[in-house]
Amino acid sequence: MADATPTPAAAASSPAPPVESPASPRHASSPSRAADTAPGTATSPAPPLEPASPPPQAASLGVASPQESIAVDEGFTDSASTIDDRISTYTASLTSSVVDYPTEYGRRYHAFRSGGAIEIGDLFPNAEILGNDLSAIQPDWVPPNVKFEIDDVESSWVNDKKYDFIFSRYMCGSIADWPTYMKRVYANLNPGGWAEFQDWSFMIHSDDGSAEGTEFLHWVNLFMEACDVFGRDGQIGPKLEGLVRENTGLINIHHQPYKIPVGPWAKDPYLKDIGMCNLIQLLDGLEGFSLRLLCGALGWTREAVLVLLAGVRKDVREGKVHAWMHYNVVYGQKPEEEADQEEGQQGQEATNA
Repeated sequence: MADATPTPAAAASSPAPPVESPASPRHASSPSRAADTAPGTATSPAPPLEPASPPPQAASLGVASPQESIAVDEGFTDSASTIDDRISTYTASLTSSVVDYPTEYGRRYHAFRSGGAIEIGDLFPNAEILGNDLSAIQPDWVPPNVKFEIDDVESSWVNDKKYDFIFSRYMCGSIADWPTYMKRVYANLNPGGWAEFQDWSFMIHSDDGSAEGTEFLHWVNLFMEACDVFGRDGQIGPKLEGLVRENTGLINIHHQPYKIPVGPWAKDPYLKDIGMCNLIQLLDGLEGFSLRLLCGALGWTREAVLVLLAGVRKDVREGKVHAWMHYNVVYGQKPEEEADQEEGQQGQEATNA
């Protein structure tokens, strides 16, 4: 994975919405650059994959679809102290594996759910799971069918194996050349294998216009400007389906978009919970990635950044800004016919030899 602009997800990721997996992984690889990536690879035989059924409806998951407005909890108290109390209570209930980030130089760095590959390894003991990240953040003990590599997914893929399932998440603001990345994923899939991409757009929106004119929106616009300077796309999520269709031969492509709140202001209990997770990861990583982006790309001073962030924290902690972000899940299958084509090519080569 390439040296990338730090993103909110890389600093401290929020859990992704629950999404039904397109297929059980046999040989799954998940290049990871951000915190909440669940890597995996697998080589054991499995029955032929059936075409994926349509993805679950967003409403059934308790996650808002882009076509509907998120209902606001009118009883929500607009108080920074109330938000702080809620965060304190919420984080106290989280397991240590969720918040056990490594601490260096007075800052916490991404290790959010680094055991994702281990969980997949336990679920599929006959599979071979390969996790890929830029840094050695994985736990010391792993199941025998799980291993990790430190590598750069934007460099050449030198592994001679192909995979039944390649999964990547939270690459927004990290990948410089998305078409090439998509082509590499496709080229390294076995015929009949699946690829899944999950990602954000870091631009915020509000159904009621409450984000307009806020320091929060000002900061997001600066974030996007800095991503442009680094040559990274900070709004990749909604573009995933187009990238998949334009740069791969995947079939059975499904795209499920979601609206994820920032903060616990939503009326729906599930959205309220996700919004709290999103707010916690935002506040936890805000200073770290803001200093890198605004100072490194836009030439701001540290002091100016800290003044801006004070206003951002005020906006998101008071609960008056009903902001949400796009989150997109796209997956598809490599055609089985390619297996016949590859066998035919190998037979022709043998005949010519």
